Amino acid sequence: MELDHPTTAPPCPVLRVMAVFRQRFPLRPFYARPVHSDHIRGPVVWFISLAAALGTAAIYPLQPAIAEVGGALGTSLGSVGVALACGPVGYLCGLALLVPLVDQFPPRYVLSAQFGALAVALGLNAMVGQVWLLGLVLGVLGACSSAGAGLSSVTARLASPDRRATALGIVTAGISAGILAGRIVGGWLSDLLGWRAMLGVLAAGCAVVAVAVLLVLPSVSGGNNRGYLATLRTIPGLYLRYPVLRLAAVRGTLWFFAFCAVWSGIAVALSRPPFSYTAEQIGLYAFAGILGMLATRIAGAWTDRVGARRVVLCGLGLAGVSSAVLAVALPSTVSTLICLALFDAGLFAAQVANQSTVLAIEPGAPARFNSAYMVVYFAGGSLGTAFGATAAERIGWPLTALVTAAVLVAAGVVTLLARESPAESTAVAPDEGRSACDGTPAAPRRR
Repeated sequence: MELDHPTTAPPCPVLRVMAVFRQRFPLRPFYARPVHSDHIRGPVVWFISLAAALGTAAIYPLQPAIAEVGGALGTSLGSVGVALACGPVGYLCGLALLVPLVDQFPPRYVLSAQFGALAVALGLNAMVGQVWLLGLVLGVLGACSSAGAGLSSVTARLASPDRRATALGIVTAGISAGILAGRIVGGWLSDLLGWRAMLGVLAAGCAVVAVAVLLVLPSVSGGNNRGYLATLRTIPGLYLRYPVLRLAAVRGTLWFFAFCAVWSGIAVALSRPPFSYTAEQIGLYAFAGILGMLATRIAGAWTDRVGARRVVLCGLGLAGVSSAVLAVALPSTVSTLICLALFDAGLFAAQVANQSTVLAIEPGAPARFNSAYMVVYFAGGSLGTAFGATAAERIGWPLTALVTAAVLVAAGVVTLLARESPAESTAVAPDEGRSACDGTPAAPRRR
């Protein structure tokens, strides 16, 4: 005798009608994913890219308004500069401490909280009256702006494996746009509305994204079964266990050193005779970075097809040649802009390919690998910024550009000498795709 199973259909007639209607006329909002797949789709990836752009841009908009901020707070430009430096310091702390949280807890809640904190910090900065409080809040703001790195980790975890690099390219383009637009939009809104109102506008934008993240990102739980503190303790040891991470960190640090050295050095060179450009004129050179943004998506798709190693080598070659030409091209504005555009395109392409190998080491919980990589990567950029500005003043721009070209050659040599392995196109954990935490298959789990 067969038993009835009342749970197979809703007991209420109204609910039955609704169930039949949903089956025949399924409602799929733009962010919905098929119920049979945990992979995010194109519209979600583009939303993540836009959110990453806003989160990354949050630490830059005050830089063009440094004089106005100093006047409003009644303090020196040097004091405001020290306060602004708290933003990158906070960002470094966020990379180390906050990015791993997206694997520890449901990522949409973690990232929504980060954008909410960004909104609060931007709102507080719009009301500060003392420079020390500005620096303190900027430190918090910088930490929360690591949401962009968290979003790239989520993208790597939830993207289809055969399109992971393509999706990362789109998100990296958003991060690049945030770096570029943060200064430009911040300066424009500061001139139009004042720096306090400008921060208020950005705070409202972050608040909207904080809510949208809850609605758009998939409802998946954390992919890491370790405790948070235990996860942090394992991060330094990842460099000993994973040759792919060591290789990616070494060459990534070298080229980000060169990238920051070129941009900080060229700003010093253009501000001195015979050019003597204003800060606004120098800032317009940043538009050359638009080509770099476009290159990220192309590089991601190419990485999925031919592997990371070839993309990295092509990107480094293009950037190295451009850096060498920049040593003599500065008197020509057109030549300089072309070289900067190719320089950015090469390094952004290399970054997409390189980071895809890091995030594929443990696809089910990539955030701690991303954290380990980005901390070293960002440290290299900080050293490059200091070197570029100092070298351009003391030894001149031509030698500075040639040194950066030599650094890029070193990154290429490191890549060529390293033994090519499948990990450079699709990195796997030691146990053939199983989680390094507990040996279980590393797949996202639905709540």
